[in-house]
Amino acid sequence: MAANMNKLTVLSLAVMVALAGCSDDDKDENNILAVDNTIAVGSEQCVNGGVETQTGVDTNGNGVLDSDEVTSSNLVCNAPATSLTSEQLASLTNNAWFSGAQAQLEKTQQANASVVTESGKAKNVILFVGDGMGISTVTAARILAGQLEGGLGEDYQLSFEKMPYSGFVKTYNVDAQTPDSAGTMTAMVSGVKTDVGVIGVDEDVERGVCSTAQGNELVTSLELAEIAGKATGLISTARITHATPAATYAKSADRNWEDNSDMPAGSEACEDIASQLVNFEANLEARFAGIDVDGIDVVMGGGRRHFLPKDAAANSADAVSAVEGDRTDGRNLVTEWQTTYPSGTYVMDQTGFDAISDDATKVFGLFNESHMQYEADRANDVAGEPSLSEMTEKAINVLDNNDNGFFLSVEAGRIDHAHHAGNAYNALNDTVEFAKAVQVAMENTNPEETLIVVTADHSHVFTIAGYPKRGNPILGKVVAVGETEPSLAADDMPYTTVGYTNGGGFRDLGDETDADAGYAFAPVTGRVDLSDVDTTAPGFHQEALVPLGSETHAGEDVGVYAMGPGAHLVTGTNEQSFLFHVMDFAADLVKTADEKVTP
Repeated sequence: MAANMNKLTVLSLAVMVALAGCSDDDKDENNILAVDNTIAVGSEQCVNGGVETQTGVDTNGNGVLDSDEVTSSNLVCNAPATSLTSEQLASLTNNAWFSGAQAQLEKTQQANASVVTESGKAKNVILFVGDGMGISTVTAARILAGQLEGGLGEDYQLSFEKMPYSGFVKTYNVDAQTPDSAGTMTAMVSGVKTDVGVIGVDEDVERGVCSTAQGNELVTSLELAEIAGKATGLISTARITHATPAATYAKSADRNWEDNSDMPAGSEACEDIASQLVNFEANLEARFAGIDVDGIDVVMGGGRRHFLPKDAAANSADAVSAVEGDRTDGRNLVTEWQTTYPSGTYVMDQTGFDAISDDATKVFGLFNESHMQYEADRANDVAGEPSLSEMTEKAINVLDNNDNGFFLSVEAGRIDHAHHAGNAYNALNDTVEFAKAVQVAMENTNPEETLIVVTADHSHVFTIAGYPKRGNPILGKVVAVGETEPSLAADDMPYTTVGYTNGGGFRDLGDETDADAGYAFAPVTGRVDLSDVDTTAPGFHQEALVPLGSETHAGEDVGVYAMGPGAHLVTGTNEQSFLFHVMDFAADLVKTADEKVTP
């Protein structure tokens, strides 16, 4: 605002030299002055600005109306403006934050204008699950991704953060305030919340008791899609028999029953999880009368040991253990799958993956004895293995051959494992790769016919703290605004921006890219002087407040993001089981599947 301007008004023309002989009284009258003072917009006197006219006698003859010479004043405030001038708006319209928000508003309006409110409009459904990807993980990964691209990081957006609809999901299990992945994924794909540690069954089951599972089985989105005639796919960087992926196809009173050797005596009547995957087609047809399904079309992940017999002769070419397989029943489930699907393609390394044709009918990929590698550690795999984004693209290309559409579940399982190990480097890098996989799906599907839902099964006790300046390395030590050296805590030692409430705590393993290497050391109690430690290194494990053998899950809500038909339903705070119903609304899974079942 321009500075106030004074306008001197001489009210009498009798100040001419010709009147020099007048009396003192007359002189005073002839020296009456009026001054107009402009009142700035926003002042207490006049919120819209105005003019204050001060009148008085210039008794000292200096031609200026001094404060002690003012005899009266008159205040006139401006009426409220009906519009702002371009000059007044310049500070807003020329501001990048302001214009960026305007652009976002336009995008949001466009998204709302194109909402599809009818059910059954989604030909395809893709469910992305970042295992352990809580809100703080999303925030930190966003910053890391932006910094890896040379920016400050805070203003960056991960692929799924650009989706037009988002909300929150409550993750508790029926019997637990802080959940596990078995109960949470079961809720997402069946529409029913259940207990900790059980898969594909409701809360009436008793964990670890085989007989209680019968009669309490749930129906999942993947199974409904299969019955409805859609192509189906399942991807995970964890063991494909692990809790999250298993919840899409298995029914088990215990998540740990990944193969028969994991099951207690007396559980012979129950089928282990790996066997259920290979027998998925037969099991589903046995449960529902009159249906004819062709089995899961694409399965890719880790966990090969649960499919192979405990016999060195069955080892894969890249086996790490002397005996790779764990099964004690002598079954080789890989060969059983190949027998069931003779035209299918089984692969176990990068070379095999690269050779998969987009017109393949069935794909079964087991790329590791246990979990697949962390994204940062993939280069160290014996035979090589594909990234999550590569598997996602390949799966879409194969599944898209079905004219009825497809259902695909994609899990970034190792975000969770890195957090458990207290290693933010791998947790965040795996989240960045997860976002790349989502981007691949967004680019390779039609948003008018594909619902994409992105969420997490639960959170972790992972925090972002302190007062670091903008652009400070997210994995670095806290450096305050205006400073160049790390801030010191009350113990005169520096501290990191990200850390854990509990867990194994500090490890300085340098360039080690395998987060699990941290388990070789006992939990660290108390603070550690990080002055000479590179906290951004892959092998650095953040400090933890409460020492535990492994960091734990957290109980707060997680985010959910969506685009495509039915995505507008993803808003507000919801029970985790609600996500099943969103997917069902979008693709009419229950209705279409029910039409295939014989009454």
